[in-house]
Formats: sequence, C-alpha cells, structure tokens
Amino acid sequence: MTQDWIAAFLIGVLGAGHCMGMCGGIAGLMNLGQTSPKSSWLNPLFYNLGRIASYSLIGALIGGSLSTIIQFSGINNSLAWLRVMSSLFMIILALYIGQWWQGLLHIEKIGQYIWKYISPIGQKLLPIKHPIYAIPFGFIWGWLPCGMVYSMLTWSAAAGSAEQGALVMLFFGLGTLPLMLAVGVSTGKLKVWIRRLFIRRLGASLLFIYGLFQLYQSILKFL
Repeated sequence: MTQDWIAAFLIGVLGAGHCMGMCGGIAGLMNLGQTSPKSSWLNPLFYNLGRIASYSLIGALIGGSLSTIIQFSGINNSLAWLRVMSSLFMIILALYIGQWWQGLLHIEKIGQYIWKYISPIGQKLLPIKHPIYAIPFGFIWGWLPCGMVYSMLTWSAAAGSAEQGALVMLFFGLGTLPLMLAVGVSTGKLKVWIRRLFIRRLGASLLFIYGLFQLYQSILKFL
C-alpha cells in the first residue's frame, strides 16, 4: 500500500490550491486578535494537525466499514470495483478543481446538511485563546463539505482495512499541509498567486492524467 500513500500525498500537494480556497479563510482566522509571535505560527500548525486527524478518523471509519461489509457479503472483486470508482472520482475531482465541470458540487451538498449542525461547535472556539484550542477547531473544520476530501475517501473505501484507510487520508492531509501552513502565516501575495486559474488548472491536469492512469490500471485487473 506504500504506492497509495505516496499517491495520496502527491494528490494533496497538487490539490492544495483547492484546499486553500475552501479553508484558507478559516485558517486566516487562527491569528485573529493574536499579538504573540509564537501563536502566529502555532495556531495554524495546530489547526492543521486537528484537520489531518479528522481526515484520518474518517478514513479509518470508511475503510473499516467497507472492508467489514465486503468480508461478510462475499462479493467477488469488490475492492477492484471500488478502485475503478475511486479512479473515476479522481477524474471528476480534476475537472472540478480545473473549473471545467462542477458535478462534484452535488456531492458536496449532501455533506452541507450535516455540516450545518457541526459548524456551530467550531464557532464557539473562536477566537482561539490558546494554540491548543486550535486542534479541536481544526478537527471540527475537517468535516467541512469538500469534494476533494470526498474523492479521497473513495480511496479509503478501497484500502481494505481501517488502518489503511486512515493512512491514505493521513498522507493526503500531509500533502496539503505545507501550503495550508504557508497560507496561515503568509502575506496576501501567496494567496493571490495560488488562486490563479493557470495554477489551479496545472494541478488539475496532472490529477486528471493520474486518474486516467489509475483507471487503466484498475480495468486491467478485470482482464
């Protein structure tokens, strides 16, 4: 499964611009009203650690649940079909990030129904009084409806176990970490540069190619 971890990490790196668009504003709230230089970098760090922890938990739940269902159902080639589905989601994600097709928004709307009950909990933690409070804040905001996270969860579903599902999401989150940390402590110039359509489409194109490659590899297993 090492290949999947590396791939998940690279997808996080390539798609981090989308993460910045979804969570960049939230990350900027970490230092609202802060005067301590130490808090200015600890708050974003702890926020992102909490966010990645939530990804890992969701990945474990999805990976463990699906592996249990498959084990007791006895359906042949279940994981192979899940691999095909995850590859298709990767292609859809690339089209979404590149702003060529917004079909993934329909899936995000499903999560928005649950999110409206979760988000008030996170808002109660603002402003961040101590860096340690940024961890639960990030954990809660990790459940923000996001097509990119949902796409990666299909990889967790095909991972075959709770442990592997958690590791896929962990490495994906680590891939997004450098840029999200930079957004939390940087000036506005970096944010403007990352939001450029050319940059988004460059990453989306690479994801699209990788999704096609994974789809090809998955289909070969049926031949």
